[in-house]
Amino acid sequence: MGQFDEQVRRALDALPPDLAQRLDNVAVVVEEENPGEPDLFGLFEEAPYLPAKVTIYRRPLEDAFGHDPPELEHEIRVTVLHELAHYFGIDEKRLEELGYR
Repeated sequence: MGQFDEQVRRALDALPPDLAQRLDNVAVVVEEENPGEPDLFGLFEEAPYLPAKVTIYRRPLEDAFGHDPPELEHEIRVTVLHELAHYFGIDEKRLEELGYR
């Protein structure tokens, strides 16, 4: 497992236990980039009869924050939280109000 993947795992491990226990049938994966939107940091997808999927995109996060390792780790955590918020039904407008662009 690479350093980026480890940072994503740490972000997941840092979730409050009561929140983590409410995650059901959701996969969190790391991919290089989104082919349709190469600057996207993360994506939440849901489809009938399939597990929900949170994808964290390595390249855009490393390009934007890789020069500052603590900032990169922070932004990975923010991205994980942002995408998991969609799993819990929180929309973009509310996330923006909460400071999770």
